[in-house]
Amino acid sequence: MTPGIPQRLTPAQLKELESAHQLLRQGHAGDALALVRRVVKDAPHSADALQLLAMCLADVGDVAGAEASFMHALEQAPHHPGILFNFGTWLCRQGRRQAAVESYRAATVAEPGFVGAWIRLGTIMLELGDVTQAAGAFQHAVKLQPDAAHAWQGLGRAQQSLGDLDAAAAALRKATMLSPGDSSPWIDLGTTLQSLGHLEEAMASFEQARRHGATSPAISNAITGLLADLGRTDEAMEQSRRLVITHPDFAPGQVKLARLLWSHDTEHDAEHDPFAIMRTAVRQQPRNHALQIEFIGLLIEARKSQEALDLVRAMRRSNSDDLFLVWMEALACDSLQLREQASRLYAQAYPVLGLRSADFLNAYARHSYGSGDWDAVTRYANEAIVLDSTNQESWAHLGTAWRLAGDPREYWLMDYERLVGMVEVEPMPLFASQAESLEALKATLDGMHLTGRDPLNQSVRNGSQTSGHLFAKPDPTIAMARATLQAATERWLASLPVDPTHPFLGRNSHRVRMVGSWSVKLRSSGHHANHFHQEGWMSSAFYVSLPPSVSQETGQETGCIQFGQPAVELGLDLSPRRVIRPKAGHLALFPSYMWHGTVPFPDNEPRMTLAFDMQPAATRSKA
Repeated sequence: MTPGIPQRLTPAQLKELESAHQLLRQGHAGDALALVRRVVKDAPHSADALQLLAMCLADVGDVAGAEASFMHALEQAPHHPGILFNFGTWLCRQGRRQAAVESYRAATVAEPGFVGAWIRLGTIMLELGDVTQAAGAFQHAVKLQPDAAHAWQGLGRAQQSLGDLDAAAAALRKATMLSPGDSSPWIDLGTTLQSLGHLEEAMASFEQARRHGATSPAISNAITGLLADLGRTDEAMEQSRRLVITHPDFAPGQVKLARLLWSHDTEHDAEHDPFAIMRTAVRQQPRNHALQIEFIGLLIEARKSQEALDLVRAMRRSNSDDLFLVWMEALACDSLQLREQASRLYAQAYPVLGLRSADFLNAYARHSYGSGDWDAVTRYANEAIVLDSTNQESWAHLGTAWRLAGDPREYWLMDYERLVGMVEVEPMPLFASQAESLEALKATLDGMHLTGRDPLNQSVRNGSQTSGHLFAKPDPTIAMARATLQAATERWLASLPVDPTHPFLGRNSHRVRMVGSWSVKLRSSGHHANHFHQEGWMSSAFYVSLPPSVSQETGQETGCIQFGQPAVELGLDLSPRRVIRPKAGHLALFPSYMWHGTVPFPDNEPRMTLAFDMQPAATRSKA
């Protein structure tokens, strides 16, 4: 028999194969295997028989035999789309996703109209992080079969990863219309709408998912987050408490409750420890690795580093080779100024984590400042940028390292004069003057400052920060402020030069989407510690209300915003590159990777701002 020309089967052999296929579907792989072996013995060049033999061997756990049989089948029929598809599926089950991509791709070449192959190709490409290729595969699928709900859902997921949230929402709405009883696309739609700031619609989507069978604690936790973002704090707290009672092992739920208690519990004494419930869960579940890791991270954020170090060292006694735990111990040691120990730990984890985690490389860069090794900071920042070219912390470290080394590229990257804007904003609609507009906005924001502590892992010192996505709150004044500020922002962006090689200017589409928004109200002596914004591309501060010492030209820098001075924790004696006195009704705009903070002020009157992070608005998809 010539290879590449499949052997024809007799009617009797075809009947035996059909019987074997039925047995396999019924879960009787052993009986099916016996039948198929008999057919293959008499027809050793039948691609169909060899493929079924591979599937039976896979079901009984014979990995080597299954692969060999798939390969023999493809020798007989190298362009058979069904065999290529099934081989790809088997490769996925073996964890060989890159090889599966090639098999699915070959199936689409052999049969361009094979919708299932396009969907599987898109799904695996999405898992591998090749989002653009994944979106293309799903585009093919929806064009071939416009009523394929899974294809629309996959397209929505890909578009969400690409940052085109409006297109993602449209695709996912299509998926929910085509398959309304499936909870999965409702969950994806809810997540996308939440990112867009459409919180009420997101809530409705999650509730639909619940109606259609989604009962996971993740759904309850997502709804808790939405309630908090909507300002329904008491409901969020109640639901969060119920969740940790019914699912004490669900780490994200424990974290959510701890953060809510930190932000909204007005009692700050030892009897009202916001971490007490999670700490008890950790002690009761010593084998819950995910819960322990989340708790360690929370402790480090809250500057309870000794407790974090004790816990991570206890975990490492039974998981000494876990490099993620090595990294966590290094973070805790750094927080406690145990530099030599941290250095050994970073060096131990670097050969593996340095190849795959930008977050690890950023942590190693932060650590390296302490030894004065600017070359190391530069190296780790560059390696992180290779892994994630939009990582804002990595660009912050690279700019700082260039400054320390006297490298003029600092000014190309930061350009404190050209890339920092201070824009006068028009009054909101319906208001005759800026003073009236600002007074109305201040009154609205005052009612939203309800938290008791400085927020966790934020820059605020001696002040309060609103919770959730401010621009998503159903308030007409907030909606007017959002529209006015977005218009001012996009006008400023249109004035910037073009530089495709620049990490900020090269991404400027002159349109933005908001990815986070909040208000900060600083009290006397309050300030923002120097920081950057990891979730943004561009960040901002709109000045709603300023105390006298800030708004008056006194020759002092009290309450001013400053740029270019790194975080004090890095131990660098560097002065700000630019200091600007804010003005009420003006909007500061700057790249999210640029270090910025504020100078404390002495007044009793508060300093109130409204801030938001942005990403460039993506080009609309045509599907």
